[in-house]
Amino acid sequence: MKIIADPNIPFIREAFGGLGEVVLIPGRQIAAAAVREADALLVRSVTPVNEALLAGSAVKFVATATIGTDHVDERYLALRGIGFASAAGSNANSVAEYVVAALLELAHRGKYRLRDKTLGVVGVGNVGSKVVRYAQALGMRVLRNDPPLGILEPALEADIVTAHVPLLETTRHMFHHDNLERFTLLNTSRGPVVDNKALLKAIDGDRIPAAVLDVWEGEPNISPELLDIVDLGTPHIAGYSFDGKVAGTRMIYEALCRRFQLPATWQPSLPSGIQIEMSISSGEDDEDVLRKLIRRNYDIVADDASLRRDVRAFDRLRAEYPVRREFHNTRLTLRGASETLLAKVRALGFQVS
Repeated sequence: MKIIADPNIPFIREAFGGLGEVVLIPGRQIAAAAVREADALLVRSVTPVNEALLAGSAVKFVATATIGTDHVDERYLALRGIGFASAAGSNANSVAEYVVAALLELAHRGKYRLRDKTLGVVGVGNVGSKVVRYAQALGMRVLRNDPPLGILEPALEADIVTAHVPLLETTRHMFHHDNLERFTLLNTSRGPVVDNKALLKAIDGDRIPAAVLDVWEGEPNISPELLDIVDLGTPHIAGYSFDGKVAGTRMIYEALCRRFQLPATWQPSLPSGIQIEMSISSGEDDEDVLRKLIRRNYDIVADDASLRRDVRAFDRLRAEYPVRREFHNTRLTLRGASETLLAKVRALGFQVS
């Protein structure tokens, strides 16, 4: 079996090497000639998979190690009888933790408390539902909006709005000139869900108080002008926790084994988690403690700084992204913590000793 794969999929050789020949090609460079003799194609979100890529090829199975599938022409695959799998839900917790980190950083900079704010969650699937749970743990009032699920709360009336929808014709430029006003916006879904030109004008015209973008129109060639004025800007890495990426690899590995009726024997060996000890000062606000704690586990400000140093390094920053473990891998020793704070850190997934 010949397998063409994006090298940004972790453990790719370890997982698939025992199944056949694995050829690694950077995702944006995967072309028709490369896949012509391949049996399977394993990609991430940067590789468009369609008739132009696969026509005349021997490919029998395609998998994307991502939760989004807008880069894959699933109808064409079905017509050709090509098997398909995605890693739906694999990095949902990673994205939700990114949103928590962003919310706490925005609150610190804006000198407000999240418990006094309303969060609008647009899209309450795998990611959005976790965001809802974590926001409620932080004491926020939450408005949910997901028309396909029949949830129609007026989320755009919230103080802060976060988008967690797939890229469809109905969600392209869902946030545009006419509704980008008053609320702080976070987008970790797909770049074109937000009209980036309209967002630039909205921020420049003080129509919205703040914005956080992990996804952008035109990736990897994003707008330097927009990066300059968003509050936090990162290179499409919200879902890049090590745990989420490994879960994605495991899901597509098992799907490929099912497709070709092969035994699934690979199990990843994960690095151990981390331990953090903190002493809580008397009277210190829970949200200040949580911000400091989370920055020791995942520093969103460092990711923002890396992209600002060189906007052209978008793809390199993704390819060389350091190991980031999810909160549940961290064991905390908190001296002087209140029961309220302990309840919050447990609700966010941390282990507390």
